[in-house]
Amino acid sequence: MARVASRRRADHVVAVVAFDGVQLLDVTGPAEVLTTANGFGARYEVRVVSPSGADVRTSSGVRIGVDGALESLPARLGTVVVPGRHDWRRAVADQDLLTLVTELARRSARVTSVCAGAFVLAQTGVLDGRRAATHWRLAAQLAAAYPRVRVEPDPVFVRDGHVVTSAGVTAGIDLALSLVETDHGAGLARDVARELVVFMARPGGQSQFSARLAPCETAHPVLRLVMDGVVADPATPHSLESLARDAGVSARHLSRLFRRETGTTLGHYLESVRLEAARTLLEAGNDPVEKVAEESGFGSAETMRRVFQHTLGIAPTTYRARFRTTAVVHGPDRPVSAARSGPASNR
Repeated sequence: MARVASRRRADHVVAVVAFDGVQLLDVTGPAEVLTTANGFGARYEVRVVSPSGADVRTSSGVRIGVDGALESLPARLGTVVVPGRHDWRRAVADQDLLTLVTELARRSARVTSVCAGAFVLAQTGVLDGRRAATHWRLAAQLAAAYPRVRVEPDPVFVRDGHVVTSAGVTAGIDLALSLVETDHGAGLARDVARELVVFMARPGGQSQFSARLAPCETAHPVLRLVMDGVVADPATPHSLESLARDAGVSARHLSRLFRRETGTTLGHYLESVRLEAARTLLEAGNDPVEKVAEESGFGSAETMRRVFQHTLGIAPTTYRARFRTTAVVHGPDRPVSAARSGPASNR
């Protein structure tokens, strides 16, 4: 575990914002990555600051000691990291927090956020006209609350100029590794990833971690009949014509009705229901992927694989290995531990 010892003055000051209710790992994850990078030759000086300069209590109840308030920082900063809290509305209503973040963003060459920290940046106007990421569960809320922000729900982190925003909680580690790579190259970032036993680049996007795809909501009796029938039996080779016939309407009327009431197409809905059925079967059983594809309505393993890759960014077998269990079990279609699947081995 060779490291490069260095007592040189840091040339990149990183201000990490902390406040009551902040998520602990949003703060400590990036801080751990950056300070670990110093052991391999980087020169980060991480300072945790709060609006008042007082220590804070995180969402988990753990107290964090801070280095001070805004006045404790130099006039120019390399990076500011803005974490989030579960109740983002309380964060964006905290005027002292907004004042601190606004000033830090003005002083910093690079502005970043973790998870719901994107809401704080959006409230200050930093994200206006920019692409941004946040936790998959909050993406729609961010887009609705701040229509000038171009929210991307799937990426683990999004870089738009000097502003970098990341997804939920542990994605702050991915974010920080990308900052290290930008500043010091892939080799040093890879050393840090290996040291922390994390992926250099997380395979796939956020979609693979979502609990379930959001269902279409409608109270229209015709659509409820159609949608309930699809959910009850996704393996049936449903078509627009067959579903319209069962509902007693024309195919054209059903197509128009579906788009008007749900904002999506019947074909997309069919695919999403079958994807959910396949995810459930992969998580709960040992059936070969060919049988899972048949029972979930995809018809062939190749069709199912294409949908998984397009929607979740990973193959069905990888999904099963990653989400079925934490145990290390060897053999075909069996879970494999993170260490054996090669974290930090490539980008």
